[in-house]
Amino acid sequence: MAAPFENAFDEFAQLSEEASKYTSESAPQGVKEGGEVRAIHYREEEAIYIKASHDRVTVIFSTVFREETDRVFGKVFLQEFVDARRRAIQNAPQVLFKNEPPLELQGLPGLDRSGDGKVGYITFVLFPRHLTPQRREEVISHIQTFRDYFHYHIKASKAYIHSRMRRRTADFLQVLRRARPENEEKERKTASGRTFRVQG
Repeated sequence: MAAPFENAFDEFAQLSEEASKYTSESAPQGVKEGGEVRAIHYREEEAIYIKASHDRVTVIFSTVFREETDRVFGKVFLQEFVDARRRAIQNAPQVLFKNEPPLELQGLPGLDRSGDGKVGYITFVLFPRHLTPQRREEVISHIQTFRDYFHYHIKASKAYIHSRMRRRTADFLQVLRRARPENEEKERKTASGRTFRVQG
């Protein structure tokens, strides 16, 4: 599965070398636009798209959200990626999330363009600092396992919230059991075991 990534990284190196010969205005159209979009169809409805250009490599995941709650958790999780890059980790790749296919995928057949939110597109923009030969294998390893990592955390978050809800429900039931009124007509027993009622 790493071969398309390696090919894209090699293509990035070639395009950046070609682009260094020109100014940004005089560069040929092929250098400006970048290479072709490679698609890895790793699941029935999901794919990874990779596009190299002279200044970056763009990796786009299409992922299917089966439930509305998965969509919400996914959006929150990806927003944390965006916020973490803004706050603390300046060297992290840029992460974008959309429900419509990004511009890099315009014209590709078989994309879900309904915009109903079932399919989300997660875009990673890898800059030259991520594409050095020393970091290449590590970047490929992390990026190709992202989808599993992402869905694992969605499921783990849902499981955690469900366990908290169950614990909270058990606490409320315990409070309700303690609040039960005592039986007002209590039978009393004598020391010998006979019962009698208190007359009022």
